Amino acid sequence: METIHHSAAEGYSAKADIYVHGRPDYPADVDGWLRNDLGLIDGKTVVDLGAGTGKFTPRLLATGAAVIAVEPVLAMLERLVRLHLDVEAKEGSAEHIPLADASVDAVVCAQSFHWFATPEALRDICRVLKQGGALGLIWNVRDETVEWVAALTKIMEPFAGDTPRYRTQEWRRLFPADGFGVPRVRRFSNAHTGPPEQVIVARVLSVSFIAALPDREQERVASQIRELIAVSPDLAGKALVTFPYETVASVAPSSARSRSLLTFLISVSPTVPDGSAK
Repeated sequence: METIHHSAAEGYSAKADIYVHGRPDYPADVDGWLRNDLGLIDGKTVVDLGAGTGKFTPRLLATGAAVIAVEPVLAMLERLVRLHLDVEAKEGSAEHIPLADASVDAVVCAQSFHWFATPEALRDICRVLKQGGALGLIWNVRDETVEWVAALTKIMEPFAGDTPRYRTQEWRRLFPADGFGVPRVRRFSNAHTGPPEQVIVARVLSVSFIAALPDREQERVASQIRELIAVSPDLAGKALVTFPYETVASVAPSSARSRSLLTFLISVSPTVPDGSAK
């Protein structure tokens, strides 16, 4: 299995519970995206790749498709298993998905693809997809056109280091790729409403590179966030606040010509064509 980035391994292992409570859900529009763009209906099988604690898993289950969750961080996977007893869950990475060739109809990466945006991962995703399958990528992105949200980013940014992130857009450089066309993008408005300690403070503390900080540094970050809340007109003194997001959903359709070549290479390979053997 590939090495997990230290921010994910340390941060998510330590803060799996905070991740569950601090992160937003997904807008209702996503249900149509899953059905119409990814073709997820009863009788189909989808991989929730980099599933984390299963934040997106209920959306996949609602389509009627069979869901297989794959996650490399054990603390996150254990939380997912406790929350979703009806989901087949496997420890595994995007580079070595523990499934057979051409065994699923779609792979969905919710808030995760930037962690493993490599040619190796795309090859293994392509390997497990059936002919005509598709790769779905979805993120809840903070709306930094709002002044206090942009201020939150400035608080976090000094700690980011080399952590892979959606905002760098480095993941886009992979497409088009062998096995996949250019992603088709859809955007939806989203928001997370609740107590500021949950939707703002816990949200920031759930960010991988913040969660991986020593406790004293995390407390310092939390103090800065609370100071920001206290001086922001939209937030100060309010029992409930709304954190604005944009949900960005992309579908990368599989390329028939590249998939035919991949199928040929697999057929002549002397290795066992099952990802679980890698």
